[in-house]
Amino acid sequence: MPLYKLTDFDPNYQDTFGGNDIKGLSLYTEGETRVGTVIDALVDPEGHFRYLVIDSEFDANKKIILLPVGLSRIDYNLQRVYVDGLSREQLQNLPEYRDDIAIDYDYEEQVRRAYRTPDSNITHNRDTYSYQQDANLYNLNEHKHQTLKLYEERLIARKNRIKTGEVAVGKHTETETTRVSVPIEKERVVIERVPVTELEMVVDSNEVQFQEGEVARIEIYEETPEIYKEAFVREEVHVKKVVDKDVVEAEDTIRREELDIKTEGDLPLGKNNIKEVDLT
Repeated sequence: MPLYKLTDFDPNYQDTFGGNDIKGLSLYTEGETRVGTVIDALVDPEGHFRYLVIDSEFDANKKIILLPVGLSRIDYNLQRVYVDGLSREQLQNLPEYRDDIAIDYDYEEQVRRAYRTPDSNITHNRDTYSYQQDANLYNLNEHKHQTLKLYEERLIARKNRIKTGEVAVGKHTETETTRVSVPIEKERVVIERVPVTELEMVVDSNEVQFQEGEVARIEIYEETPEIYKEAFVREEVHVKKVVDKDVVEAEDTIRREELDIKTEGDLPLGKNNIKEVDLT
């Protein structure tokens, strides 16, 4: 049966586990001795956890090994994984795990032999083997893995952007009749005849040269108005938006579940915000 790394099987596994990440959790024995770190997990095609990939740390010896998931107990509150009885002898007998190793039946048998109890007399066959034959290695121990979810309500503030109006700025043309005055000049000829006295009228006929056809020419001009239209920029209109900020406050009643524990007998309780109450 092929096995898959956790991220290869479910890239969003953290969301599946409610935001919890098993990678990076420290591995401790039940005697509170740190023996390694979880660096990955292997699951079967149906998504069942089969092994935790452990970077073990026994004294100065370091070795990456596989730990059957049934031998572990995960405590996300303490960010720890507990293992029941991992010894140096088991570590020496375990094959080293590498990413390039094919996890086949023979490899898994080497792992299982290191963890099986000496009195195990089950006959295993590669053609008929199932993980249920080693249920103590692969089945999660229910009394160690029961989960009680406590819920609480929270006020979530979100913003919705809605359209409240629209401003359309355009332009149109208006007409009006206007007048303009242009002063112009016109030239005209004024002919004046001035009478003279008799003395002034007498001239020497020898000095007078009579000429026919003598003409005096005077050019006459006048101004004519030239009216036309030109377009000018009268003003500019700038259109823009500004954002006015405000704070809206709201309040409501929210609920939160707290843990109540009923015990019988003299049992030690942890101090992680747990209170003992009598539910009888």
